[in-house]
Amino acid sequence: MDLQTGPDPVLFIDGEDSLAISPVAARQHLVVIGNGMAGCRAVEELLARDGANWRVTIFGAEPHVNYNRIMLSPVLAGEKSFDEIVINPRAWYDDNGIELVASDPVIAIDRAACTITSRSGRTIGYDRLLIATGSDPFIIPVPGHDLPGVISFRDMNDVETMLTASATGGSAVVIGGGLLGLEAAHGLTLRGMNVTVLHLMPTLMERQLDEAAGWLLKSALEARGQVILTGADTAEIFGEGRVEGVRLKDGRKIPASLVVMAVGIRPSVRLAREAGLAVGRGIQVDDHMVTSDARVLAVGECVEHDGQVYGLVAPLWDMCRSLADGLVGTANPYRGSVTSTKLKVSGIDVFSAGDFSGGEGCEDIVLRDAARGIYKRVVLRGDRVVGAVLYGDTADGSWYFDLLKKGTDIADLRDVLIYGQAFAAGGGPADPNAAVAALPADAEICGCNGVTKGQVVECIGAGAASLDAVRQGCKASASCGSCTGLVETLLALTLGEAVESGPKTMCGCTSFGHDDVRQAIVAQGMRSIPEVMQRLHWSTPDGCSSCRPALNYYLLCALPGEYVDDQQSRFVNERLHANIQKDGTYSVVPRMWGGLTNPRELRAIADVVEKFNAPMVKVTGGQRLDIFGIRKEDLPAVWADLNAAGMVSGHAYGKSLRTVKTCVGSEWCRFGTQDSTGLGVKAERMTWGSWMPHKFKIAVSGCPRNCAEATIKDFGIVCVDSGYELHVGGNGGIKVRVTDLLCKVATEEEALEHCAAFIQLYREEARYLERTAPWIERVGLPYIQERLLGDAEERAALAERFHHSQTFSQDDPWRQRVEGADAHLHQHLEPAE
Repeated sequence: MDLQTGPDPVLFIDGEDSLAISPVAARQHLVVIGNGMAGCRAVEELLARDGANWRVTIFGAEPHVNYNRIMLSPVLAGEKSFDEIVINPRAWYDDNGIELVASDPVIAIDRAACTITSRSGRTIGYDRLLIATGSDPFIIPVPGHDLPGVISFRDMNDVETMLTASATGGSAVVIGGGLLGLEAAHGLTLRGMNVTVLHLMPTLMERQLDEAAGWLLKSALEARGQVILTGADTAEIFGEGRVEGVRLKDGRKIPASLVVMAVGIRPSVRLAREAGLAVGRGIQVDDHMVTSDARVLAVGECVEHDGQVYGLVAPLWDMCRSLADGLVGTANPYRGSVTSTKLKVSGIDVFSAGDFSGGEGCEDIVLRDAARGIYKRVVLRGDRVVGAVLYGDTADGSWYFDLLKKGTDIADLRDVLIYGQAFAAGGGPADPNAAVAALPADAEICGCNGVTKGQVVECIGAGAASLDAVRQGCKASASCGSCTGLVETLLALTLGEAVESGPKTMCGCTSFGHDDVRQAIVAQGMRSIPEVMQRLHWSTPDGCSSCRPALNYYLLCALPGEYVDDQQSRFVNERLHANIQKDGTYSVVPRMWGGLTNPRELRAIADVVEKFNAPMVKVTGGQRLDIFGIRKEDLPAVWADLNAAGMVSGHAYGKSLRTVKTCVGSEWCRFGTQDSTGLGVKAERMTWGSWMPHKFKIAVSGCPRNCAEATIKDFGIVCVDSGYELHVGGNGGIKVRVTDLLCKVATEEEALEHCAAFIQLYREEARYLERTAPWIERVGLPYIQERLLGDAEERAALAERFHHSQTFSQDDPWRQRVEGADAHLHQHLEPAE
């Protein structure tokens, strides 16, 4: 036991447990809990200022000297040895008279006695105590988390475990797509293991990267052989006596002999809390890292300063300097840190700084270079940089960070800011138009199609007076679109004010129209919204409320069964599967096939109305019952009751099939010529659940009296004695349009095949939010007839594609929500006080 403290001679108990008196004035004794980067750096700073007056003892839980924990990844990857990541070797401790107590973590602090006790039972006194315990890995408390073979990635012991496991090959699962998880996955991949990364959020490293950069990173890692599953929610880790794999909540099982849990860290505060120190998110400290006890200091990831906790290195160094200055009586208060992240994730350069969430009052400047895999985004508020995200080329990260920290007015740099510091400093032509004008005729403008400036100018000279005309004439800007600005500049230089505006673009985020984007998605095999935005050079980081729903639909249509519907790209009614009303409540419309119902369904609806105090029930124009006044948080319970009676969503809220309206037909009506009700039920069973460019309505009338109003529906069937007249393109909304007669067929089977083929043609070729009426007026009825009637095989193929798509769509969304999917969307929000 060593209780020596204080600058003056004191009684102490020596190593022989004998009472002795210090022969000389003792130096102040600083005891450090934690042999990591923050604790040792603080000691370095103190020794540099006043080494003669301090005696230092450092306790560490690991058997090693101080090493660079950030470099564990290169050790795992085989790029560095442990010796190469050591910060302070044994000689540093010896040379500075520092006692290192390794492999003996401190387990208790007695503030009254000013002592600490280690696991071995050793108790020593302190004049000042420095807590630098860092952070603890967060372990998801799922079943099986304590099986052998489940580890974190925090220290050398974890690395050694992974190295041992990888020596025999096999499969590994890394839970967590943050920096640490990706580095673990990278190292294990290089060690020869088959690695699957599971990440709960939609994009990787969502705290450091925006959606676009996250998608680029995911694509690059997948190209290196890793399997990346986003939106993957772990249900359990299974195995008999040892880990054998991971099961997700959607039922998927991923076999693995090693599971690395890297889902986050939290400040290690147990010791401080048990000692009675003030603890919030971390150990609370003042501007010189002093805790609620003046003799106890804390530094690093374990502390909370001014409400903030930090997990990056740069703030730790600032904290250590303030701590050391405070100990020697020099005022140097720590004022918090503005952080940036410049990382090499698995060999890929990424950078982020500040607030890149964007939003109201912010302006995004975006540069995408699909060919080189580069993405740059600078976020401005007014004339100040408030955030930046760089992927692939981070050379200007420090410059953007400096502009951000200093709050530099960038008004004069705005036009060239995104091109980097060298360009802004005069490294490039100040006038972009002059630079384009100065290009030689053989300068390549469009790399995708090998088109030179001379060819573009020649095309313009031949009469192409718009961007679209140039695209059609010489293919410049017709592929990825990255050269669109150059082509537009050449148009302006060549024609001046005579430049004609081209077709309406999809929105302000892109120079492409809906048709161009749809074609590019199919032709280039794009599979996600971020991929479309990157390849087609979107000018905004995440798109807007116009393009995101459209892209989501186009991908859903192009990739049935493969593309995962992006809920955040849907309007509120489609996210909530109900129609929001002016008072904030929702209306619910259960499906009634062909407009038919029965006592069981009616009782269920009546029970729901009474149970949830729905103030109104109304019969809709489509022969359904609409229940009004349902609160958002009650929607799943309402759907559960309706599901129990056999009813599914009526999709009264969606860009999808709404209803199939029918009359009673030949079974009851003396004028009926066919079983219109039965055909209507068949049509609705066939088409429900299908997502379309806009809402879609069908009706079947049993005779030309047309009681079901089939001639103002998107697809109408009018039964006649000799068969079925098929009508398309009707609309009963603001602009009433009577249908066009498509054709007449003899059988129900033919009517249903034509219906399926027509819907699929509409799904594949209409623009998002374009109903059938304006679509047919745009493309012309003869075109529709040619596609559907001119070639029976093509019609059959269209119908087959529709049926194939339906195999992935006819899954009741209400049932999914009842079972717990997207439960957060239905949580009740308390009003702010």
